[in-house]
Amino acid sequence: MRVLSGIQPTGRFHWGNYFGAIRQYIALQTNEQAFYFIADLHALTTVHRPDDLKMYTWEAALDLLALGLDPARATLFRQSDVPEVTELTWLLMTVTQMSLLEKCHAYKDKIAKGLPADAGLFTYPVLMAADILAYDSDLVPVGQDQIQHIEVTRDLAQRFNHRFESDVFVLPNPQVLDSSAKVLGTDGEKMSKSYGNTIEIFHPAKKLRKKIMSIKTDSTPVEDPKDPNACAVFTLFRLFADQAEQQALAERYRAGGMGYGEAKQALFEQAEAYFAEAVARREQLAAAPDRVEEILQAGAASARLKARGVLNRARAACGLG
Repeated sequence: MRVLSGIQPTGRFHWGNYFGAIRQYIALQTNEQAFYFIADLHALTTVHRPDDLKMYTWEAALDLLALGLDPARATLFRQSDVPEVTELTWLLMTVTQMSLLEKCHAYKDKIAKGLPADAGLFTYPVLMAADILAYDSDLVPVGQDQIQHIEVTRDLAQRFNHRFESDVFVLPNPQVLDSSAKVLGTDGEKMSKSYGNTIEIFHPAKKLRKKIMSIKTDSTPVEDPKDPNACAVFTLFRLFADQAEQQALAERYRAGGMGYGEAKQALFEQAEAYFAEAVARREQLAAAPDRVEEILQAGAASARLKARGVLNRARAACGLG
């Protein structure tokens, strides 16, 4: 079974990225074969400064490797290092109906807000379909809001296979990521770069503590009991703490006599300890850029070999070459 997923380099990864997706990607690398790519081509729809895109892409590679992605078990590469995918995108475009793309969420949402939408955003789902189909992917881990992309991919694969009377493409299935880990931002809303409420995984300790201390809480006096389940600090604490630690802090909340500053300090200590090994690995990787580039190039070579085989099948079915 082959697993495939990509993550956009649009900024530094935060706790929401990790608990919502990255942690589960790493768990899935124990499958027969896993392909993970840094979606720098997709990022061009939102990142328009070349230096930023290069930096975000490099930082993404460092972060993923530091967090536990193992190049001995999973293939990690930059999307743009596999040009076969962009050619495959064009072949899929020829079987894509405009009406299908007009229904896709990202395009619809932007139009509904009166914002300009370019052809890159409009055809984004086709490039995503090529990403998935290029590697004969069986399983694609996605969030609930991304299932539509897999449905589009399956639709295009079936249209292509039917039009050219072939079995070129494997039909992928989604694996919906566990969303039970609720990751709130510093304002109590869902953690998201677009809301400016994120806590980065690799913040320096001083900045991490400052971010945590800025988490929004209510004005309940120190001496009064507090409801841990109504507090964003405690909700985040549960991501890092075991059952006994959660219970102990919950009792402190309910007993009264504890200010939110104490709870935030507990969260800071838990988060710092949780990511300590990843922080150390990242420092080692950052000091060995040639090694990281070797991993990306080796991943791209492996990905291109697989994608070339799929593209050749598609070209032959179309009558190209």
